[in-house]
Amino acid sequence: MKYLLGTDIGTSGTKTIMMDLEGKLIAMDLQEYDVLTPKPLWAEQWPQVWLDACKASIKNTVEKSGIDKADIAGIAISGLYGGSGIPLDQQMNPIRPCMIWMDRRADEESRWALEHIGEEKLLEITHNGADPYYGYTKILWYKNHEPENWEKTTLFLPPNDYVIYKFTGEIAIDYSSAGNIGGIFDMNRREWSRELMEAMGIPLTMMPQRIVESSDIVGGLTREIAGELGLAEGTPVIASGIDCGAANVGLGVMESGVYAAAIGTSMCAALISDKPVKGKGLIVWPYLYKGKELSYYFAGGATAGAIVKWFRNTLCQREVDEEQKGGANAYDVLNEQAEKLPAGSEGLVVLPYFMGERSPVWDSDAKGTILGLSLIHTKAHLYRAFMEAVAYSLRDAMEATGEELGDHILLAGGVTKSKVWRQIFADVTGYPVVCPKNDVEANMGDVILAGIGTGLLTYEEVKQWQVLDEKIMPDTKNHETYNQYFKLYRSVYHHLKDDMKALTVLS
Repeated sequence: MKYLLGTDIGTSGTKTIMMDLEGKLIAMDLQEYDVLTPKPLWAEQWPQVWLDACKASIKNTVEKSGIDKADIAGIAISGLYGGSGIPLDQQMNPIRPCMIWMDRRADEESRWALEHIGEEKLLEITHNGADPYYGYTKILWYKNHEPENWEKTTLFLPPNDYVIYKFTGEIAIDYSSAGNIGGIFDMNRREWSRELMEAMGIPLTMMPQRIVESSDIVGGLTREIAGELGLAEGTPVIASGIDCGAANVGLGVMESGVYAAAIGTSMCAALISDKPVKGKGLIVWPYLYKGKELSYYFAGGATAGAIVKWFRNTLCQREVDEEQKGGANAYDVLNEQAEKLPAGSEGLVVLPYFMGERSPVWDSDAKGTILGLSLIHTKAHLYRAFMEAVAYSLRDAMEATGEELGDHILLAGGVTKSKVWRQIFADVTGYPVVCPKNDVEANMGDVILAGIGTGLLTYEEVKQWQVLDEKIMPDTKNHETYNQYFKLYRSVYHHLKDDMKALTVLS
């Protein structure tokens, strides 16, 4: 029997799993870490943190499995959207921390792109607009604000591609990671846009020249790295790509016309399509399966699970302390309390814009907001309102897509562990929600891509892996209530938009 590894470099942790060729989980390991936020709306990470976490999670998974290294046939490595990518010098050493997707500092550069390149030109070539979310605006910020570092930079690599380089010595970038940089990637030709790179003063040589499919083998493990990981020298390393896309592959989405939401720290709600979709405020990049043919059109919250984690860590110390003493999981306690409350949390509306907001709002100045507090409200009311806020964000994303979304939505990620949250998503959107029975994240997609890349698995075989749970049907009465709250959710932002901007200036 052969086995495959899937490693995902996430925003708050790196996880590795091992599976056999029938989709059975053999072993796993998670290594956690934090994001650096040196200033408001800044978010960056040193790549050594990712590299160390990858090594530890892979090594631990291999050791836990007890599988002979000769039987481990390949590993695929996905990663968070690394924004600017890691700036590397001539010796391929990182020059500074990587500005990740969550970073919102490049407002001025976004305005410059709209004024000097033009939204029409950007959409025509890249299918994407201008916003601090995109890697190309972060690269322009780096060029404008850190000229000494810019002079040292010879190459930018996304997190997973950097780790793959350190593991194999090979430099490459997958289509999804290239496309997600926006601004400088031609979605029509699936190659770097010389025209736009010249207009922005970004040398073509600063981007990897080898662009690969996510199921392609980039190279084999070097002897030194293989020894550190407990794997065989030459073990194939497969490209994979952006982790939210890998999660969709893990859900078995390998064809056009499927709508799926991967909700973890952030939210990516996407339609997979073979048709161009432009000008709707969506983020667009090549899909991880058949990247030259299929595209991933998504909207999504900059913060989703992140705000619930913030709530737990900031306001629920008692529940956390009890959990650490061997009591019930803090999230389980909060979920149980929230489930007893009515739709709308008895008059609360939360805007989940704790790090600005990306598609479809596109506003770096957007702020987290709680509207409607009174003396009747408890911690449980607030917790439920936070969960409802993420569901409103999903509905906003779905409506922005404006395409036929089918008769249900696929939902994956950490939120699926909560029964009450799954029901809230169904009630808010009005769509039946289908979740995988297993905890599907990007790692399963990585394993699938590793299997396809090594020729050990086929499309038809992996389609049988995913066992979906029963549909969660929306409650008609709750949906009617949420329709009214959703209108408020949208109007509150528009009424406060200017005040949010003023608050940014004050802070």
